[in-house]
Amino acid sequence: MGVILSAEELNVYYGSIHAVKDVSFEVNEGEVVTLIGANGAGKSTTLNTIAGLLRSRTGCVRFMGEDLSHVPSHKIVAKGMALVPEGRRVFLQMSVQENLEMGAYTKSSGGIPADLEMVFEQFPRLKERRRQVAGTLSGGEQQMLAMGRALMSHPKLLMLDEPSMGLAPILVEQIFDIIQSLHKAGTTILLVEQNAQMALSVADRGYVLETGKVVTTGPSAELLASPAIKKAYLGG
Repeated sequence: MGVILSAEELNVYYGSIHAVKDVSFEVNEGEVVTLIGANGAGKSTTLNTIAGLLRSRTGCVRFMGEDLSHVPSHKIVAKGMALVPEGRRVFLQMSVQENLEMGAYTKSSGGIPADLEMVFEQFPRLKERRRQVAGTLSGGEQQMLAMGRALMSHPKLLMLDEPSMGLAPILVEQIFDIIQSLHKAGTTILLVEQNAQMALSVADRGYVLETGKVVTTGPSAELLASPAIKKAYLGG
C-alpha cells in the first residue's frame, strides 16, 4: 500500500488567526484515516486546504506523488480527489438525479448511466427518490446524496467533512455503515469528524488535533483504548 496523500508542515491563517500549525499526516491507499478533535481544532480547515479551497503558507500537499500547492481546486477534483463538504451543500432546487449527474462533470457522459446505477446500489433510498427535489429530502438523505454525488467522479480519495453533523443517532449509524462498506470496497477515505467514537470505530488510523496542532496519532484501536483520549473525546 503506497502513500496516496501526504500533508507536510501545513500552516493556514484566517487573517491574523493561525488556524493550522505545522500539521503533517499521510493517508495510504485503501485506508480510512480520521482527523478528530473538538470544535475549532482545525479539522475542517485542514481538509479544505487539502482540497485546494484554502492555501497553506508553508509546506505542501502531495496527492499520488504530485505537489498540489499551485493546482486550482477544480483541477484537483479531476485528478481524483472528492470532498463531501460540511453541511452537505447539495443543489436544493435540483432533483436527486441531477445532483448526482453534477458529480460526474469531470467525466465523459458515456459512463454516467452505469455510475448512477453504482450509486443507487450503494444508496437504495436515493433510487426511490431519484426524481425528487433535493431540498425536500431529510438531513440523512441529503448526506447520502452528497456522498453519492462525490462517488460519481470515481475518486481515488474520498474526503468527508463532519458527515454525522446534525443527524439523529440512527442516521449516524447508517452513514457510518456506508463508510465501512465503501472502505471494504477499496475506497480510500479521509474522514473529519467530531464524533470521535464513531470515527475511530471505522478508521484504520487517527490523528488528534488540538488548537490547530496534531497532538497524538496512532492506530484507531490504540486511540480508543487511550485513557487521555477517552477522557477528552469519548466521555470516558
